[in-house]
Amino acid sequence: MAQPTPLMPHATATWLVDHTGLSFEQIAEFCGLHILEVQAMADDLAGSKYTGRDPVHAGELTLAEIELGQADATYSLKMHKAPVEVTRTKGPRYTPVSKRQDKPDGIAWILRNHPEVSDAQISKLIGTTRNTIGAIKERSHWNIQNIQPKDPVTLGLCSQRELDAVVAKAAKRAGIVEEAAPVDADARSDKDKLIEELQAEREANVKAAAEAAQEAEAEAWLAAKRAAEEAGEDAAPAAPDAFQTPETAPTDDETPSE
Repeated sequence: MAQPTPLMPHATATWLVDHTGLSFEQIAEFCGLHILEVQAMADDLAGSKYTGRDPVHAGELTLAEIELGQADATYSLKMHKAPVEVTRTKGPRYTPVSKRQDKPDGIAWILRNHPEVSDAQISKLIGTTRNTIGAIKERSHWNIQNIQPKDPVTLGLCSQRELDAVVAKAAKRAGIVEEAAPVDADARSDKDKLIEELQAEREANVKAAAEAAQEAEAEAWLAAKRAAEEAGEDAAPAAPDAFQTPETAPTDDETPSE
């Protein structure tokens, strides 16, 4: 089983490079780093500068162990006392420092748009205290004049999934049920729909054929008229029915003159 690494591997490696004669391989193995990282620290080429951390003072290494390593370059350093594992204690949601000033805006947005959400749920979702929530509710917050309700998801205070889950839980507890939008059901069968489509298509074809016939008749009349005018005839061919107006079209009471 591999031994644990120091609590701060890079800082420990920096101290060992500066204060001991251990090889880069020994330091890299003890700190759980790559040898090139250790070499970059020694050459002052590392992208980040680390403040050295004394592993002897931290109890992770002894002077005797360091002397054994300096005497034998193939010796592997042994951890004297493993660092205590650091665990986060139970508490409110952690929010980065850069986003903490946005918390009041996110709280105000939830209070305005989802009043059914309890203070405890807001506190857990945003990572704030009930006193802050109460101050925003009562408009007694010290910065109330500058608080603008903004979506906490947009502010990066929580995810959309987390917000939806909290809102759904609060709505269920409050007995709020969203009504589903009515769906217009078509009672017609597939056969009726097909018949209606065929009829519409047939009517469209009949209409198109009638329009084409009228256009052909009109073109023939215009051609005959031009021919008559060129021949010098006075009488022009009678216009098709489609071009006759109510004044020129014969009626049932009129009889053609002989």
